[in-house]
Amino acid sequence: MRVLQINATVNSGSTGRIAEDIGLVLINVGHESYIAYGRGNQPSNSNKIKIGNQWDVNWHGVVSLLLDRHGFASRKATKQLINKIEELKPDVINLHNIHGYYVNIEILFDYLKKINIPVVWTFHDCWPFTGHCTHFDSVGCEKWKTQCEKCPKTKLYPKSIELDNSFKNYNDKKQIFNQLDNLHIITPSNWLKSLVKQSFLSKFPVSCIHNGIDLSKFSPVENVEKLIQKWNLKDKIIVLGVANVWQLSKGLSDFVKLAEVLSDAYQVVLIGLTKKQIAQLPKNIIGIERTESIEELAEYYSLAKVFVNPTYQDNFPTTNIEALACGTPVVTYNTGGSPEAIDKETGIVVEKGNVNDLKTAIERVTSAKTEYYDKEKCRQRAEKHFDKNDRYQDYLQLFKTLVKES
Repeated sequence: MRVLQINATVNSGSTGRIAEDIGLVLINVGHESYIAYGRGNQPSNSNKIKIGNQWDVNWHGVVSLLLDRHGFASRKATKQLINKIEELKPDVINLHNIHGYYVNIEILFDYLKKINIPVVWTFHDCWPFTGHCTHFDSVGCEKWKTQCEKCPKTKLYPKSIELDNSFKNYNDKKQIFNQLDNLHIITPSNWLKSLVKQSFLSKFPVSCIHNGIDLSKFSPVENVEKLIQKWNLKDKIIVLGVANVWQLSKGLSDFVKLAEVLSDAYQVVLIGLTKKQIAQLPKNIIGIERTESIEELAEYYSLAKVFVNPTYQDNFPTTNIEALACGTPVVTYNTGGSPEAIDKETGIVVEKGNVNDLKTAIERVTSAKTEYYDKEKCRQRAEKHFDKNDRYQDYLQLFKTLVKES
């Protein structure tokens, strides 16, 4: 079986690593794996297909900024991709994030309808059924259920400077995406699955397959003395936050408030910040730039007594399960599918924006008197539910079934 995945990145960030891991599962049982991508150039075990170039990405950004028509540029790059698909002749195509300034959805889906092979589309956010945004949870918008217009998030990714084309984008996406006859949607959370069933894509079959991670790489690290010495953390209770991009929606300002109310026994450490963000942090927070090193991330997860995810909009954050795999309990806001990673023995769910309850939950989780939240229980939950070898076998079985049916 020959499988082509299409994503904004390859082997980088959460979605890029998911595509890479699905490819590995395919390769390990003798199938052919290809990943077409728009940005970056990380090494991959799959055969890589670069879509367009930096000029294409930049021009797509200009179209998005000036016209609010994200997904409708990159015409030449998409036609070149189609030529490569014609040569490749895959048995099944697995789409991931097709937003990200690199592909033209109209040209791509017209072609997918024409060849009529099985298409699996993994939704990592809500962009496929909105007129603009990737997430609407943070502003409580429900226009996506009927008709997007007067979007409250045009100034956020994919950013538009002035124009609001959410009405047209919504109708165009509805027409373009619904033309396929052989589409199966995957969501990494039951929360997102429920939203898809309320959207204009409700006619398509949708399954929930939780994300998985490499449990051999994300595992408890016993010796973290180097980090303790590097950051002068002796006798400190480490409260960790990790994000690929620290936007307001990830709760950065809540971490600042949290650091103010926690006692001196605690130390907040944030990973994934820019140099500018680090320079603006208060002195009671340690800021660290983004790292692509899984080994380094595993050390920080293992160092932490609790992983905190005060996200205001999310699907199924991979960081939650990475923390569990390293034996670290999770405290998260009740946002999207984020609570689905934990149970009462491995973490606590707090209502969005309630920093006082966040503080209380952290103190409860890190208390020596608690009967829950130990490393062993966290690791066991990760092994039972989030082993990539199990979760991405689910993808393989779906690919096989769809190919056989077609």
